[in-house]
Amino acid sequence: VAYLVVFHILFVLFVWTYWKSVFTLPIQPGKKFHMSYADQERYENEERPEVQRQILAEIARKLPVYTRTGNGGIRFCDRCQLIKPDRCHHCSVCAMVNNCIGFSNYKFFLLFLAYSLLYCLYIAATVFKYFIKYWTVSHEIRFLFHLLSVSWALLTNGRSKFHILFLLFVAIMFFVSLMFLFGYHCWLVSRNRSTL
Repeated sequence: VAYLVVFHILFVLFVWTYWKSVFTLPIQPGKKFHMSYADQERYENEERPEVQRQILAEIARKLPVYTRTGNGGIRFCDRCQLIKPDRCHHCSVCAMVNNCIGFSNYKFFLLFLAYSLLYCLYIAATVFKYFIKYWTVSHEIRFLFHLLSVSWALLTNGRSKFHILFLLFVAIMFFVSLMFLFGYHCWLVSRNRSTL
């Protein structure tokens, strides 16, 4: 009963954070990042790129924008006609400037990775004793011989052993891959960075 309670608590947290990270709408840039009509006309009528960069720098002086382009200019979205806030890009899926996993839902994404990691670890830990119980033939047989006889044991001892084996290895496989992804995102958070 205790195993099932902990399992379902982790499962509910896993599903809830997945739901929140997928369905929490990204925050779009505020009105202050949109160019006024006069500034937009002045920008579009100017043909020299260096003057366009100066116009953008003049507009962005009052904005909390620190990230620049490769040549030191202000980041600007030609499609949406707005100055890009830090860590934003024009999303081809949403067809607007936002950060699909960003400020509004990054916490839920990190929690989703953490609960996924715990979920896989819990499944592997609770299944491991049954794996040992089912797959240990006798104390005299060495581990190498045991590995060679796994296919024979699968055929002779029923389907439950295969299910336990499958569940354990899938949980371990996902745990290892999620561990690297979660570690990478924790490193990004500790450096105040993002993948953009």
